[in-house]
Amino acid sequence: ESRKLCLCEVSSVLKLANSTVSKHLSILKDAGLIIDDKEGKWVNYELVRSPESVYVQDMLALFIKYLNNDITIKNDLKLVNKVDRKIICGVD
Repeated sequence: ESRKLCLCEVSSVLKLANSTVSKHLSILKDAGLIIDDKEGKWVNYELVRSPESVYVQDMLALFIKYLNNDITIKNDLKLVNKVDRKIICGVD
């Protein structure tokens, strides 16, 4: 479990360009794996909670099963808890 993240937070955690992350988030959204939610000036992204597709349900279950013990994922989750969009994006 994790919180919703904006593009700049995801980019910061993954150490990738915003354009790269944006492209990948778009692909994940089109696949039904994530959703986005506009909140004021922010667009927040998160894993879909109740996938409509059985294929997406199965895929998310596999991700959780196999990635929970991945050291890179564990380190990234620590970074997620430290990122602050107001600092990273330079916006109040």
